[in-house]
Amino acid sequence: MTKQDKPALILIDIQKGFEDEDIEYWGGRRNNPEAETNARKLLDFWRQNNLPIFHVKHCSTNPNSKFAEGNVGNDFQEIVQPKDGEQIIKKSVNSAFIGTDLKQQLDRLNIKKLVIVGMTTDQCVSTSVRMAGNYGYETFVVLDATAAFEKVGAEGQKYSAEIIHETALASLHKEFATVIKTDELITKINI
Repeated sequence: MTKQDKPALILIDIQKGFEDEDIEYWGGRRNNPEAETNARKLLDFWRQNNLPIFHVKHCSTNPNSKFAEGNVGNDFQEIVQPKDGEQIIKKSVNSAFIGTDLKQQLDRLNIKKLVIVGMTTDQCVSTSVRMAGNYGYETFVVLDATAAFEKVGAEGQKYSAEIIHETALASLHKEFATVIKTDELITKINI
């Protein structure tokens, strides 16, 4: 992948609601505490190279949700705050493509390659990556710029955040996307 490919960076749901100390709201402890830092590293690279950037924001239709518009949790985290001219996509479901004009914007810009980072690996990231793959985009999901929370299974078994994260990525790799680390991705683009 080169800069001439115009890969788009899509930052999914890096919102203040995930900074909340109430981890039980999300299911339990989170993995990958450096996810936002790595997302910022990629965001800086994209900005320096004038590559397309899309910030996706979950806007829950449930007024009690941390992500409902008007609640502080709906705001982007400071570390990835959009700049003027960077596209903001508002969604109300797991996929960044459903009920939005993301695909139309990507197609209008003739973008064929996507780099996806954000929250959470097994939810909105996975759903968006699967749809991107199905739409035919060459998609990269950045394993150290995504994160997941612990989950409780249907029979009460607890799964660690690491297992949720790793199995979500394993399900995506070589089927819907290429799973890659931040520094390796930047090196590939610099070729």
